[in-house]
Amino acid sequence: MIELKKGKFKPSYLGQLNFYLAALDEKERKNGENPAIGILLCHEANKSVVELAIRDYSKPMGVATYRTADELPVGYKVLAPIIEEVPKMLNEADYEKGSEVE
Repeated sequence: MIELKKGKFKPSYLGQLNFYLAALDEKERKNGENPAIGILLCHEANKSVVELAIRDYSKPMGVATYRTADELPVGYKVLAPIIEEVPKMLNEADYEKGSEVE
């Protein structure tokens, strides 16, 4: 599960993600599947704060920062159109997956 936050990391985000992972494991995980993994993407994060906040959680979670296309270094700006296509590709994949189930 990937959780995207617009602003700075807050320790409370991990509690929310932990809840989502527990619900996902309880309601959706099939026998033999590994527990869900959580990735929290924040625009900004203080490494020391993240380490303190994540220390006592037992579920597999990670915190990373991201940059918007406007913030990319010049050499990476050629990737911006590809990056902007990712949400569209994910939506199409979800749609195709849903149509197979029906």
